[in-house]
Amino acid sequence: MQQFTLSDQDFGNFQRFIFEAAGITLSPAKKALVCGRLAKRVHARQLDSYAAYFDLLRSRRDLKEVQAAVDLLTTNETYFFREPKHFDLLREVAAAHDGTRPFRIWSAACSSGEEAYSMAMVLGDCMAGRAFEVIGTDISTRMLARARTGHYPDTRARLIPPTYLKRFCLRGQGEHEGTMLVDRSLRARVRFSHANLNDRLPDVGMFDMVFLRNVMIYFNGATKRQVVARVLGQLRPGGHFCIGHSETLNDVSDAVEQLAPSVYRKPL
Repeated sequence: MQQFTLSDQDFGNFQRFIFEAAGITLSPAKKALVCGRLAKRVHARQLDSYAAYFDLLRSRRDLKEVQAAVDLLTTNETYFFREPKHFDLLREVAAAHDGTRPFRIWSAACSSGEEAYSMAMVLGDCMAGRAFEVIGTDISTRMLARARTGHYPDTRARLIPPTYLKRFCLRGQGEHEGTMLVDRSLRARVRFSHANLNDRLPDVGMFDMVFLRNVMIYFNGATKRQVVARVLGQLRPGGHFCIGHSETLNDVSDAVEQLAPSVYRKPL
């Protein structure tokens, strides 16, 4: 396979492309990632350079290709029950829910779905038959397609409590050994849809709890403020908002009150 060189000018073009498409700021340290992830698309389109591929994206002649590039430049690895204290909080909040309406929670940047299914496992365990809804959204259509399958390598499941593994997951056998499948009944409780947090949101409704974790690190200050305001607009008064442990809402939003590091609550 022919090897192409990603010039600084080419990299700058793709930096602008993904910022305009998704609000994501790529640091210079991401140049190798961009080079590696887009190389196959350059070959697949039978082009002779990254510059030619950027011209194709800029022309917007092929919107599926634009989405493919967005998918490749926004995909990040995750796993079940990442930052487990947030799931302990979810259990407490959901258990106290009065049940007069479904408890609703949103995984606002769900990637390949592990966070959303982790939420569903907790709710399936603690809601005692009361109704709940889990919504997962992401900018990557490729990740959403993977999320809907509920099929994952075992390495992603190392933090799933053993009782949940037994109750909510099926271990792969034969050609599927080394993988796990989220049980069909739990998959049916989770709905995935496409959303660009840097643009007008689809009609997702209002939520009792929202996770927006490990996403803001990719945004500049202005984009953080816009995205957080947009997402918090879907949080009910009294609702809880969780961000990544390495993130903060300082100088980003004063619409919620901090309860603990990375945990906030919207005033009643």
